[in-house]
Amino acid sequence: MTPSRRKFIKGIGAASVLMATESIAKPFNIIKSLKISPNDKIRIATIGLGIQGHSDTKAALRNPEAELVAAADLYDGRLVRGKEVYNKDLFTTRDYREILARKDIDAVIIATPDHWHDRISIDALKAGKAVYCEKPMVQHIDEGRAVIETWQKTGKTMQVGSQPISGAAYAEAQRLFQAGEIGELNFIEATYDRFSALGAWTYSIPPDASAQTIDWDRFLGDAPRRPFDATRFFRWRNYRDYGTGVAGDLFVHLITGMHYATGAIGPHRIFSSGELSYWKDGRDVPDVMVTVLDYPETEKHKKFQAVLRVNFANAGAIKNVTRVVGTEGEIQWSASGLTLTKRKLPKAPGYGNGESFPTFAEATQKEFLKEYNAKYSEADRVTEPVKEIKFDTPAGDDAHAKHFKNFFDNMRANSQKTIEDPIFGFRAAAPALACNLSYFDNRIVYWDPVTMKLKKK
Repeated sequence: MTPSRRKFIKGIGAASVLMATESIAKPFNIIKSLKISPNDKIRIATIGLGIQGHSDTKAALRNPEAELVAAADLYDGRLVRGKEVYNKDLFTTRDYREILARKDIDAVIIATPDHWHDRISIDALKAGKAVYCEKPMVQHIDEGRAVIETWQKTGKTMQVGSQPISGAAYAEAQRLFQAGEIGELNFIEATYDRFSALGAWTYSIPPDASAQTIDWDRFLGDAPRRPFDATRFFRWRNYRDYGTGVAGDLFVHLITGMHYATGAIGPHRIFSSGELSYWKDGRDVPDVMVTVLDYPETEKHKKFQAVLRVNFANAGAIKNVTRVVGTEGEIQWSASGLTLTKRKLPKAPGYGNGESFPTFAEATQKEFLKEYNAKYSEADRVTEPVKEIKFDTPAGDDAHAKHFKNFFDNMRANSQKTIEDPIFGFRAAAPALACNLSYFDNRIVYWDPVTMKLKKK
């Protein structure tokens, strides 16, 4: 699709919401706009009732203050299922603008394919709704600034949905890092491997999928025109037209966690490599990707390098963890908990077998020992024992529900200080999207994490 067409389609977003408000809102004029008070329910609507849409909705409703009012989806079967799961009287529609026009809705969950994230977020914010938008916040780097500016201008609460950072293990990792437990940061390694058809996004396709039961034209949005294809609709993550591949779907979780724990705001150089190794089913995104991200020094950390990996054909041991390594140890964590390993070198470097000391002449060895003993005390030569401290995520810790609780608390406070606001969310999404740029263009991508803009070098 040409840039001019993308710009045109996105430009009609605000006008579309206005038209929808004028033509659709009339049946709801009897509903007054209510301000949220501590005793009121927060009325939510879900836009996109697919896999993540249901997961998000259920997590939101595990907070008793939330109430599901409406849902939108482009497949009729999901609208039926929404009534079956949540409420037989649930308001459902194919057109998300009908939801934005309702005055009895306080917040929307946006769990659509990635190529709709920016437009619906902007439309919802302008319509006065608080927004919970699934990661990645946008599909393309050039879409991020418009979402941020709309959020800032409207003053509405917005949360990006990379919910693991609301878990107890991530909070503990942040605390340990800030306490200096691993010394000076120099390296991060994080993986997110899988080995299953469903894990590789080969999702089930319902037997009634058709151009009659699915609003295909609306699904395409600003993506290239093509004939109806149920596989693309239900397995959209496999296609660049609608998704962001393993980088936007999984690297973004790893980057979000890294940034949360260390206070980093982004790399300045990104390079990716990989291939489509196993799942050659028509998808046009890789199933194996490795990326190196170079982070510059900031007030919160020294410069460091991060290596990320996703392998959808990993038939070996899968240990999806993040290792934050420093000069005095490492923090290794997953959702189930973390381990802090402290290992500090003695001041004295030592000498002897396996290095150059034995090759010196005997007289030179004696002179070396004289100088060495004068320089290092016995205490300088002692290696501290390795210390290992474990933290297990408490039973019942519900990161997903807590992520929504943070969102709802900020809504009630009329605050924009969510744990993953659009600036934080974009600073995680942009490097992930840059991984794709690097992979498909076969080049190093340069990024300014402060101004949040691509650089030539």
